[in-house]
Amino acid sequence: MRLEISFAALAASGAILAACGGSDTTGDSRAANDAAAGESRVVNIYSARHYDSDRIIYQRFTEETGIEINLVEANGDLLIERVRADGERSPADVIVTVDAARLHRAEQAGLFQPIEDQDILALVPAELRDPEGYWLGFTARARVIAYSTERVDPASLTGYEALASEEWDNRLCMRSSDNAYNQSLLASRIIANGEDAAEQWANGIAANLAVPPSGGDTDQIRAIAAGTCDASFVNHYYYVRLANSETPEDQAVANTVALYAPAQEYGGAHVNVSGAGIAAGAPNPDEAREFIRFLLSDEAQRVFAEVTNEIPARSGVTYDNPRVEAVAAWARDPVNLGELGDHTEAAVRIFDRAEWP
Repeated sequence: MRLEISFAALAASGAILAACGGSDTTGDSRAANDAAAGESRVVNIYSARHYDSDRIIYQRFTEETGIEINLVEANGDLLIERVRADGERSPADVIVTVDAARLHRAEQAGLFQPIEDQDILALVPAELRDPEGYWLGFTARARVIAYSTERVDPASLTGYEALASEEWDNRLCMRSSDNAYNQSLLASRIIANGEDAAEQWANGIAANLAVPPSGGDTDQIRAIAAGTCDASFVNHYYYVRLANSETPEDQAVANTVALYAPAQEYGGAHVNVSGAGIAAGAPNPDEAREFIRFLLSDEAQRVFAEVTNEIPARSGVTYDNPRVEAVAAWARDPVNLGELGDHTEAAVRIFDRAEWP
């Protein structure tokens, strides 16, 4: 199932958009000039993201540049297959998806062209973008350990490997091994420790499961709060969403669960991205570059942090979300995310052999 939307006539969301700051006068002037010349500028965005933050940014981009967005949405792997199947007929200008492994697969399938604009690439730390410039991350997310504050001594937590030890027998909840986030986490363990050690780790995690894998990250956090298990691996923003919620039930869950990120001596927190690249056959490459640049603007980066609880890819961006600020300060695994994609196939093979369903 996909959804195609034109954002030219999208109604303003006043309270949230007002928080995004004033409009860019250069963009306004350019839009006015285009309109005067009778030109119609468009950019076709193929996205695997389905967040309110993105719709705010789409509208703001159109307001400031005069470029209309045509949106095609689909889940991550389906989106890549859609563009691949369309081949040279594809109208895609920008491909947006989550997880470095998917970005790597899209690159290997020849779906991207190099961004080439060094000013754009320089906005993103080198570890959060493809070494050859085919894609870049515009938000970051840390996959860390969620644990019960009632049943777990945080002093017992070290690195990701700790949860594979016997002391965690019958104490873990996990998403399934076919989840892209877990596959990238395992790929990071391959890079850090080698394939044999990574397979032992995956088997150790599977041996410590309290219940069969099911559900998403929020389900794992709720299971910890309910006493079903004591710990899991989750992306930080699922927890922050609960902690920032005004719903008493969500707050009660967050009050009994905390996040632990491995310190630098244990390799740092595993970080992944939402990322974007310019489609290989983009019919509107100039507009595509403008859109990617806008994703990295102070305005857009602030919306991602405040609305979706993601970590801005750019450093030095100010935003009002103390819990995200705390996550952004954690030590990180310094591996280049492009390298994760090189090891994802090995991670999938290990999961196929392991007892982690």
